[in-house]
Amino acid sequence: MEAGFLKSALAVLAVDPVAVGGLWLRARAGPFRQRVLESLSLLPLPLPLQRLSPQIGDEALYGGLDAVGSLQAGRPVLRRGMLDRPSVLVLTMAERCPPALAARLSQTLDQHHHGLIALDEAAEAGEGLPPALADRLGLFLDLDGARAPDALPLPDGATVLAARALLPSVRLPHEAVAEVVRACADLSIDSPRAPILTLAVARALAALAGRSAVEMEDLRQAAALALSHRATPAPEPSEPPDSPPQPPPDQGQDDRADPAEGDTQGESLSADLLVEAARTALPESLLRELAEGRAARAAKGSSGSGAERAGNRRGRPLPSRKGRPREGSRIDLIATLRAAAPWQTLRRAEQPQRAGQALLVDPTDLHIRRAKVMSDRVLICAVDASGSAAVARLAEAKGAVELLLARAYSRRDHVALLTFRGRKADLLLPPTRSLVQTKNRLRGVPGGGATPLPGGLKLALETATLARARGMTPTIALLTDGKGNIALDGTPDRALAEAEADTLALSIRRAGLSALVLDLGMRAQPRLSDLARRMGARYLVLPRADAGRLAQALGASLED
Repeated sequence: MEAGFLKSALAVLAVDPVAVGGLWLRARAGPFRQRVLESLSLLPLPLPLQRLSPQIGDEALYGGLDAVGSLQAGRPVLRRGMLDRPSVLVLTMAERCPPALAARLSQTLDQHHHGLIALDEAAEAGEGLPPALADRLGLFLDLDGARAPDALPLPDGATVLAARALLPSVRLPHEAVAEVVRACADLSIDSPRAPILTLAVARALAALAGRSAVEMEDLRQAAALALSHRATPAPEPSEPPDSPPQPPPDQGQDDRADPAEGDTQGESLSADLLVEAARTALPESLLRELAEGRAARAAKGSSGSGAERAGNRRGRPLPSRKGRPREGSRIDLIATLRAAAPWQTLRRAEQPQRAGQALLVDPTDLHIRRAKVMSDRVLICAVDASGSAAVARLAEAKGAVELLLARAYSRRDHVALLTFRGRKADLLLPPTRSLVQTKNRLRGVPGGGATPLPGGLKLALETATLARARGMTPTIALLTDGKGNIALDGTPDRALAEAEADTLALSIRRAGLSALVLDLGMRAQPRLSDLARRMGARYLVLPRADAGRLAQALGASLED
């Protein structure tokens, strides 16, 4: 990243953070990122900075009743929220922002009283800033892999203040609007906010340069800052079709170009310059990574990682304990009154100004209700449906699933079933406790073919991750008798398939998922034993296992 590019982004942010929405700062932890974060507090921003975490609640955002202050004052006392005054919000760990918070912050940005700096530390595909927030931030900086300059370029404070004073009078020609909209269309950007934010960045750049109107140079820099991360990867080049021969011009025809056609060519050239500036600002690999991340988050229907919950239902009540009420908590009124009752005489003597109150309650008397948080268990059976013995193995696996579900209702256990054969894996049964639905889904499941073991492990990991995000406790059970020979891309490559299976096994282990590998072959397979070790899973050899023995082994894995 060039030093001038970073300086321009920080200068635009300092001039008008509300009009440009804010800054999406994509960087993992490191010295360069730390220096940039420290520089944010040195910028001459027009609004104060406020840091917030992805776990912040509505009470902290919007304010509410201050229970402790109300008890001390003897009257309702309201506490102000972070959004009550205009500010520049700094969202830490933005890749973990839950959908509810993303919706609230998006609504706040639409009111044009706040700006947002999103600190995105995404490290894997599918992680990243929620699309709703990314669409509302006009500036993008990616520090990963960038070399830190010797001296961090900070915008001059006097220049920023002068630009802020000049900004309301900066004109935006109609031709500039048309060129930015055309460039967005050429970059396959369908968001209506993209040209609006780009033009806001261009006006700020013109004000920083001391100009009273936006020029082409301002549009080029704005396209690099505001459109580069929104663009789609360039399509693969294709062979141009053969153009038919053009008829010779008429003898009497005027060979001079049409003035209107010349204007159109000029406008197209200007839009092409903006497209080139946007595409060259970021490497093609990063564009593809951002596009894949957007597609992965859209497919999962979530904003990224960090949406996991401790449980999906409440259990039996627990004894209340002292504490201050927070969002989602409830005061145990009986326990609070019981704690306050013995101190009434002493408090009335020490606090005569509160003697008229019927009951004197101090913050130390507050007790909070508690309940045991329960998490439903789900067993994800990944069954190898390949090979000649697939029909018998599938029949026993389906019987084991039905046996598990028959006794799972009282324990609130769920079962999911996926098979892998041929060139892909299929989720036959999402997590369910319905025995009737299970029997209907499992009828006529085909078997035979090659063994796409990496595809089965990948689908099992995705299913477990989704179940965990819903507050469940997943366990993966792999039922197979052989080695994988089909890679994730569907090509028959045994070496690549085994390497991908090892990588996915390590991913399952790093995710902290419980797992079980059942070797259903006639003889133990050392390869499966090694795979179980990489996965951190139990390894069992069950030759000639029937449905009853499988159900017993799988049920025991849920009890662990």
